[in-house]
Amino acid sequence: MLNDKTILITGGTGSFGKCFTKYVLTHYNPKKIIIYSRDEFKQFIMQNEFKELNQKNQLRFFIGDVRDKERLKRALEGVDYIIHAAALKQVPACEYNPDEAIKTNIHGAQNVIDAALDSGSVKKVVALSTDKAVNPVNLYGGTKLVSDKLFIAANAYAGSKDICFSIVRYGNVAGSRGSVIPFFNNIIKNGGKELPITDYRMTRFWISLTQGVELVIKALEEAKGGETFISKIPSFKITDLAQAMLPGCEMPEVGIREGEKLHEIMVTVEDSMTTYEYEKHFIVYPQMVWSESRRPQPTGKKVPEGFSYSSGNNSEWLSVEQIRELLKTVDLEK
Repeated sequence: MLNDKTILITGGTGSFGKCFTKYVLTHYNPKKIIIYSRDEFKQFIMQNEFKELNQKNQLRFFIGDVRDKERLKRALEGVDYIIHAAALKQVPACEYNPDEAIKTNIHGAQNVIDAALDSGSVKKVVALSTDKAVNPVNLYGGTKLVSDKLFIAANAYAGSKDICFSIVRYGNVAGSRGSVIPFFNNIIKNGGKELPITDYRMTRFWISLTQGVELVIKALEEAKGGETFISKIPSFKITDLAQAMLPGCEMPEVGIREGEKLHEIMVTVEDSMTTYEYEKHFIVYPQMVWSESRRPQPTGKKVPEGFSYSSGNNSEWLSVEQIRELLKTVDLEK
């Protein structure tokens, strides 16, 4: 479905944008992929990185900020699909600069919605969410919760337009900046003999960037409007990760950080009322339906009332040996 289509990625120079671009150029033949982002130096670096894959001149680089609605409108001329990946994501930075987080994560989301609705060409918008938007305990999670609600509600304003908005939710990607794997890796590279654990009970999901990209493409293919797509992926214990990376190491417990959770939560008990299970993913359907023509038709299995899905209550767990094998596939970001 991406062949001969024009796709715009907000925040496209980030790790997701690069992986999505590489995946699409490798597996499809798009008309154009527009990288929309603020940093011209990162765009310059990405242009050089993708020279070999961009032999057909399908990549475009558009400097702009999601805070700037007029610039977005200009960038969206002729665009078929939008992947909204732009956000301020660092939890401490958002806590210290709350107004900036609100401008990008909330006002920016609304600008993307408005520009898409007014474009006349955009057919589908997929916004990236995060586990931190579920029962948020920090400002970043709070802004992403509002963003998610805005994108779901945007379907109410589509009217007769052939456009729909949906969400893809996942947690920290293995090896991404700011996550625990590169943190442990730096300690090990510098000769450290112990790996600090914030809380021995802590768990996380394991997802790769490619899995995240594939879930976004599934949303582009299947979304009718208002759905939240969530991958079924394995969990691991942080203590097991430490032992996989540095066998036999000491693991002092240092205490949980502000705004941090013990487990990544993807589906809450409250969401279970409209959640359906599929072979490789869950879909949380919207509680409100704006018109019969836009009513999603679930084909999966309804989850039981009271169901929840978190890294702490998962049915699939990685062993130390399995984690060690998966670590070989992780490209640690510089």
